[in-house]
Amino acid sequence: MRVAVVGATGVIGRALVPELAREHDVVAVSRRGAGPPLDRVHRRAADATRRSELETALRGADVVYHLVHSLGAKDFEERDRLAADSVAAAAGASGARQIVFLGGLGDDGDDLSAHLRSRAETARRLAAGPVPVTTVRSAVVVGRGSAAFETIVALVDRLPAMICPRWVATRTQPIALGDVVRYLAGVAGREEALGAAYDAAGPEVMTYREMIERVARLRGRRPLVVEVPFLTPRLSSLWLHLVTPVKAGVARPLVDGLRNETVAADQTIRALVPFRLTPFDEAVTGAVGDEGEK
Repeated sequence: MRVAVVGATGVIGRALVPELAREHDVVAVSRRGAGPPLDRVHRRAADATRRSELETALRGADVVYHLVHSLGAKDFEERDRLAADSVAAAAGASGARQIVFLGGLGDDGDDLSAHLRSRAETARRLAAGPVPVTTVRSAVVVGRGSAAFETIVALVDRLPAMICPRWVATRTQPIALGDVVRYLAGVAGREEALGAAYDAAGPEVMTYREMIERVARLRGRRPLVVEVPFLTPRLSSLWLHLVTPVKAGVARPLVDGLRNETVAADQTIRALVPFRLTPFDEAVTGAVGDEGEK
């Protein structure tokens, strides 16, 4: 098959492109068309919000992956809407048979954060187009470059004590980057996956506090975590901006979304794409190794 990845230079895209290239011809689409040379991979430059550029880049693709997310921009929700509409239309014009979208777990509640609301709206807009959509929804991705995971590692490494808001008691089900990639690659071209939405999660459910404490233990640290009821999402994001590498524009919508539980409601995808899920500790060790341990 000919597979196009829109957002090929993002955290997920960089890992997914070589995985897909094992079996398919891949068109790696990004704003600048940059990336390392790989066998069976063709680099194309296109802005995801511009349908005309996308139609040229996606021409002849059987499957189109939509991995673009404008988190960090002030108008990220509007940009995500434009990108979803452009990808849906361009995929239809190219003759694609499937769009695969990576969304977020927890996007079906009534009290959604702007981040999760945007993910849910993107899925709806893609589905309103002419090409069937397969949605894979994940919680925190454990891997280098993942904003949420990098934030947790930075907190552990930089702070001997943390005053944390109530969201640290929220449950989540983190998943290794490599496992997300295997699920995304595994649904490509599958007739039974057309129009379906799958929950992709790791093998363990934990709170964000437990996640912080587990990462700390693996890093050889024992930070004191104190929960307080009055730290607002805005103050939380500003606090994160001061002590982590994540910019406030990214941190605020991410932190706001942590109030929403992100636990898999079903395990259907595990039967469709069977493999051994990576345990959390193993995923963390693979992502950060011995870097920074003392």
